[in-house]
Amino acid sequence: KNGMIKQFLKDVYWGEELDYLVVDCPPGTSDEHLAATQYLADAKVDGAVIITTPQELSLLDVRKEINFCRKVNLPVLGVIENMSGFVCPKCQTETQIFPATTGGGEKLCQEMDVRFLGKLPLDPALMKCCEDGKPYLAGIHSHEDEDDLKAAIQAESAGQR
Repeated sequence: KNGMIKQFLKDVYWGEELDYLVVDCPPGTSDEHLAATQYLADAKVDGAVIITTPQELSLLDVRKEINFCRKVNLPVLGVIENMSGFVCPKCQTETQIFPATTGGGEKLCQEMDVRFLGKLPLDPALMKCCEDGKPYLAGIHSHEDEDDLKAAIQAESAGQR
């Protein structure tokens, strides 16, 4: 697996204008996570935006991933909490399906001195956009945190250069 990760991250020409490379890792931490983090750091990327969910099991993994990044001097641009509540499309009531029993991503960021970039709720419109092949953040759907998240990521990335 590590050989494939290395080839994917070091030997593929991504072009001169790659804005984002999304690496979706399965839950847990492993040699593969550490290898991917090391290869990304070697590639001199601007940094990592790490995604968590509010549950403690996910937060444990994210703590380890932040420490991996720090070990290899890969800047952590911030953390986003995904699946943070569900807003009913009919009545707009927000329900915490995955409650943050220990404070969620925001508390994790305070503890680890990492920027908290915001929360994204479970959203049926996202699934619809994915199925239709339409961009979610390009005006198809609007959520109050989207502009803040984009601005925070861009500002943090610019500060790392």
